[in-house]
Amino acid sequence: MSGTDMSAAVGQDAADPAGGERLRRWRMVLGGGDADGTGHALTGRDAAMDAALGALYGGGGEGGSRRASGPARSAGLGGSAPNVARWLGDIRTYFPSSVVQVMQRDAIERLGLSILLLEPEMLEAVEPDVHLVGTLLSLNKAMPETTKETARAVVRKVVEQLEKRLATRTRATLTGALDRSARISRPRHRDIDWDRTIRANLKNYLPEYGTVVPERLIGYGRAAQSVKKEVILCIDQSGSMAASVVYASVFGAVLASMRSIATRLVVFDTAVVDLTDQLDDPVDVLFGTQLGGGTDINRALAYCQSKITRPADTVVVLISDLYEGGIRNEMLGRVAAMKGAGVEFVTLLALSDEGAPAYDREHAAALAALGAPAFACTPDLFPEVMAAALEKRPLPTP
Repeated sequence: MSGTDMSAAVGQDAADPAGGERLRRWRMVLGGGDADGTGHALTGRDAAMDAALGALYGGGGEGGSRRASGPARSAGLGGSAPNVARWLGDIRTYFPSSVVQVMQRDAIERLGLSILLLEPEMLEAVEPDVHLVGTLLSLNKAMPETTKETARAVVRKVVEQLEKRLATRTRATLTGALDRSARISRPRHRDIDWDRTIRANLKNYLPEYGTVVPERLIGYGRAAQSVKKEVILCIDQSGSMAASVVYASVFGAVLASMRSIATRLVVFDTAVVDLTDQLDDPVDVLFGTQLGGGTDINRALAYCQSKITRPADTVVVLISDLYEGGIRNEMLGRVAAMKGAGVEFVTLLALSDEGAPAYDREHAAALAALGAPAFACTPDLFPEVMAAALEKRPLPTP
């Protein structure tokens, strides 16, 4: 909006009882100063909100110059724990939780505040979310003992929130998939799989009656507790995969809680670590990871391949951006060998809500050519992807 247009709006709003609210909103958006043309001063709660925004996005920082009317907006929290703690308290007072999480993430990235998360007082002041957990895990090795218990409490709070959101639906979806995968030849009427039954009896089609005579019925069984599928989650723990590591650890714990699924969780960079024995507590899993470092997908897949005992009943889920530092042709050869043996192979470029990820397109295309398409997956879609893999049907790619 030009200065002339804003001046006209100011004149119009002066006679409009609702105009003050419109000017207030423009003032909050534009950041103040003579250039914004509103001439509207902020007081009370509005001034405090503007100051909190200015400390992060104001003049002198990456966000450019945005000066408040009266005191100028200026970026910077002073780099001290007291200033940051006060600011964290302010934004939690004035903004909803979803906005607070975005502002915290921006503060860590724009103002280099990661080091302050090593102080217990700071951790107690932040709003926990998946991205904060990723940051804490990347700082794990540098974290002093006085901070580790507070950090674990923060991580546990996020994990419990995710389990509450995802666990019930995941168990229900996968239990249904396991039931349907246990086919029986003498099903009760309610358990008949009509699509498969019709396809199996097409040779018995009677054109004069326009019908198929179902000599052989195919039905859904009820998966017994002794009938197991094997799932191997193979997770890239390079720094760019932080959110995926968090979600995958939670899903790993949920899958491990299902008696009919034998779950193995493997994390890797240039080394491979099997965290299966810690799956009863995803917080232990997360603190067993070490975000950052290189990537050797080939070595990780070699380890997973060595643990497969029932290929036809096994699903391998590789979660990686596919930036391979190992031997590319061997990696692709292992995927081809596993698929040839009957393994269902799923490649997720990311398991998060962060949008389209960066990934190695050449490797993704090579996997697609092997019949293992690579795609990004949100946590809400993951149960459906796993159900399709367990049933050996096409994956619901986004």
